[in-house]
Amino acid sequence: MADNIKLEVVTPEKAVVDEDVQMVVAPGTLGEFGVLSGHTTFLTTLKVGIVRYTDANGKEQFVFVSGGFTEALPDKVTVLAESAERRQDIDLVRAKDALQRAEKRLAEDRAKEEIDIVRAKAALERAVQRIKLAGSI
Repeated sequence: MADNIKLEVVTPEKAVVDEDVQMVVAPGTLGEFGVLSGHTTFLTTLKVGIVRYTDANGKEQFVFVSGGFTEALPDKVTVLAESAERRQDIDLVRAKDALQRAEKRLAEDRAKEEIDIVRAKAALERAVQRIKLAGSI
């Protein structure tokens, strides 16, 4: 069996994950990537999505991230996320409310500034990914 690697998922407010894991799979902006022990060093940006990892006991775990950066080293993966939540910490009611708000903003027929549309689409994507991870989509 391959060696474990250290996984750290941190936000500006807190450390969400800090444990030894077997494998990490993350949503890079250029595509999903996986990291095992001994991986070549690299740095990449993340898009909104789900970081999957296999913990030291072989159980698959999930963390929602809303973008950020990942640094992979041969023995450690660090995810610096704008925000992150473990699957069990997602407030499904709040995520569904955010989805409805974003859909409403996008459906409004008024003239809007481009930044409002971009923000609404980003909010919609975050809500969809949270709901998906929590198991309701």
